[in-house]
Amino acid sequence: MFAHIDAFPGDPILSLNEDFQKDPRTEKVNLSIGIYFDDNGRLPVMQAVEQAEAALLADMGPRPYLPMSGLVAYRNAVQALVFGEDSPARAAGRVATLQTLGGSGALRVGADFLKRYFPQSQVWISDPSWENHRVVFERAGFTVNTYPYYDAATGGLKFDAMVDAIGKLPKQSIVLLHACCHNPTGVDLNQDQWRQLAGVLKARELLPFVDMAYQGFGEGLEEDAFAIRELERQGVPCLVANSFSKNFSLYGERCGGLSVVCNSAAEAANVLGQLTGAVRANYSNPPTHGARVVAKVLTTPELRTLWQQELADMCNRIARMRQAIHHNLRDHVSGEALSRYLTQRGMFTYTGLSADQADRLREDHGVYLLRSGRMCVAGLNERNVTVVAKAIASVLGDR
Repeated sequence: MFAHIDAFPGDPILSLNEDFQKDPRTEKVNLSIGIYFDDNGRLPVMQAVEQAEAALLADMGPRPYLPMSGLVAYRNAVQALVFGEDSPARAAGRVATLQTLGGSGALRVGADFLKRYFPQSQVWISDPSWENHRVVFERAGFTVNTYPYYDAATGGLKFDAMVDAIGKLPKQSIVLLHACCHNPTGVDLNQDQWRQLAGVLKARELLPFVDMAYQGFGEGLEEDAFAIRELERQGVPCLVANSFSKNFSLYGERCGGLSVVCNSAAEAANVLGQLTGAVRANYSNPPTHGARVVAKVLTTPELRTLWQQELADMCNRIARMRQAIHHNLRDHVSGEALSRYLTQRGMFTYTGLSADQADRLREDHGVYLLRSGRMCVAGLNERNVTVVAKAIASVLGDR
């Protein structure tokens, strides 16, 4: 019956992570998977999360099915965090928000919704983008194209080419954008560039789908949401996927959200209804525990303050690691190849290393990063940063 089914090639990131787990070398370093590790190389448990869980476990109560749209307190907290407490769209009831299975679940539910109501549209993602962006939208039935984004020569942004390409797209084209801490390049638009791009999206009647998986890891919680709030300010209908995997260190709880900014409260009600229909046809309703934890933290002032301080500490540690790798490579790399470690931001940096060099890093030195050259800076710490720098210098010296 199933003899015609071919083998799944695997996800390149997850497969590389599995290879790392099997590697017997004690000095190996994992800079491949997009997970924040602390300076001891461990996945942190945030104090705010611990305290919220302790309070919830002390008063567990029954655990019925959640509504298809998710926990109300969680959805309200998502809206406030993503759009701001004083968002006019929130106040007018123009935002439909859904609890989802992480950011990936938000992307897929959004893709299914869009395919049903914009069947002739095509999707445009940055070149490059997170590998799963293409997979999610193609599996939903979309044709996926790319727009210019990363400049390999400078380690920066091809903004003019990006705006020019997006400005020529057909109406109702779906444009996938990274709100902050672009994955995989670490290259972001500045606020003036976001303002200009929002105007182009509005003038061309395009439909932006903003992915925000790293809020708080760039310039701050408010600053990292600038793109979304600028789209709202300029009156651009849009979709937003957000995730709490990284900024709450709750990867396995799959806590995410999907929000759609509409032109009226009536539109938002219809959209929310159809989104819940998409959920019902997929996983029926979301899980309880992670949503209760996130809602507890975000709506309890003391826990919210503690969480924001812990998140700022995580962000600052990444910045220190950027400084450290930059310092250790300064005798081996120069120009943009060196400065990118500081100018790019968030958890990822595009190192400029070739696929062959990435292979040699893994095979000869036990340093794992993607063959695209993407490094997860959050995997660096005070003990391994010198080892990584020496390994990079070694493979660069082989050229």
